[in-house]
Amino acid sequence: MFTSNLKSVAKQFFADESGISAVEYGLLAAGIVVGLWAIVGGTGGIGSSLKSVFTSVKTDLASAAPTSP
Repeated sequence: MFTSNLKSVAKQFFADESGISAVEYGLLAAGIVVGLWAIVGGTGGIGSSLKSVFTSVKTDLASAAPTSP
């Protein structure tokens, strides 16, 4: 009885393809990130400009954040 139930669960698990779409979405997102990274990093001026903006925001947020007691 237990063996047939285990076989049934195993068949359902291996037949289920719903996880495949999650993997595909993950690969798509990774590809987009790599593409954007190549575009921003490849055009030196935009990359350094964005770095400057984010550094400024980081500094402003650090100085505005309350200190813990």
